[in-house]
Amino acid sequence: MSKHHLTETSFDALPLDPRLQQALKDNHLEFCTPIQAEALPVLLDGRDCAGQAQTGTGKTLAFLLACMQKILSNPDPTQPGKPKTLILAPTRELALQIYKDAEKLVKHSDLKLAICYGGKAYEQQKKQFEQPVDILIGTPGRLIDFFKQKLYTLKFAQCMVLDEADRMFDMGFIKDVRYLLRRLPEPQKRLSMLFSATMAQKVMELAYEHMNNAELIKIESDSPAVERIDQVMYHPANQEKIPLLLGLIKKFKPERSIIFVNTKHAAIKIWEYLMGNDLPAALISGDIHQNKREKLLAKFHDGEYSILVATDVASRGLHIPDVTHVFNYDLPDLGEDYVHRIGRTARAGNEGHAISFVCEDYAMNMMDIESYIGKSIPTKSITSDLLVEPAPRKRMLKPKHLAHKGKPRHAQGQKRDNRNYKGKPSRRRNPARKPQSSEKA
Repeated sequence: MSKHHLTETSFDALPLDPRLQQALKDNHLEFCTPIQAEALPVLLDGRDCAGQAQTGTGKTLAFLLACMQKILSNPDPTQPGKPKTLILAPTRELALQIYKDAEKLVKHSDLKLAICYGGKAYEQQKKQFEQPVDILIGTPGRLIDFFKQKLYTLKFAQCMVLDEADRMFDMGFIKDVRYLLRRLPEPQKRLSMLFSATMAQKVMELAYEHMNNAELIKIESDSPAVERIDQVMYHPANQEKIPLLLGLIKKFKPERSIIFVNTKHAAIKIWEYLMGNDLPAALISGDIHQNKREKLLAKFHDGEYSILVATDVASRGLHIPDVTHVFNYDLPDLGEDYVHRIGRTARAGNEGHAISFVCEDYAMNMMDIESYIGKSIPTKSITSDLLVEPAPRKRMLKPKHLAHKGKPRHAQGQKRDNRNYKGKPSRRRNPARKPQSSEKA
């Protein structure tokens, strides 16, 4: 984290439990970011907070410290099925990131964590409630599933966190969120936190409805993340997009880059071309099994892959350091999505590069993007040296995590055999056998 991204407020100056202070020292965290410096004094004083700050500014650490301090200062025995904190996140990736950050902070205390999200480990996640849980982190759908099974109650919650509230609305989760919030103790009897990249009217209404006179904190960066990103666009024909992508990768040699597309089919196509041109890449999309996604993201995070091809499943909630380049192979439909995509670079005060392809299919989206960010994006010419003739695609043998379930085998590119559409062996008539008469004997 660069020095100019931090304030002069040190964690030592805050009334935090010694066990939390030691965890901060272990992780070499000495000074607060702006959102931490403003939100933590409010939260540690027992007042609710609605915070607006850009992604990558340290919101997660702020609300985790506040929740843990609240629990440690009220050391009631922790019981199975009675979590003391509920943290809601819109995506599995963000929930996992919060959980990993929380693990670093509880090393010197006996606080117990649990995480619930869709996609895998159903029985394993259920078993978590057989043990005491202090902090419950999860996505709305899986949390409601377990709540309706009466695996836990929210009546004893001391803290509530709603992270990326604007995204909850965008993904259609707001009814589920309200379902859970209404089962918490009334706002006056708990500490509530809401964090969001934008404070739209709908987000503010949510804060007023489910919080106790929350103090609004807005962090306006002197150098917004978008301003620190070198943004350019090219206007390729559809058939030029792959050659241009390969040419730009060859030219810039990015240390770590993400290529965003709008559909899983485009993601597979690009991945096949990258692999065929000796550019190993990770591929994630919404229908890839969760455990596979986690392994691929870990390899990208650790530098085993320098390129990640992704649909918008990766545009939010991922904290991957040192992404130098973001390629919008397909332009997103909304300006807000564009900002979240390119926000994967230029994190923690660093600089970054965002390159967008304004092609025949998505050119109209650029009007909304430039209107949203309030500036025009410079256009660069496509020169012949930028167009690299690609080697043949390395065709993907469709792995299990991308296979369409419930379809006949021949619909997955395999040869039709003697099975009917339900997968059962068909009845083949023995040619040597004489057909039976339809007349009754």
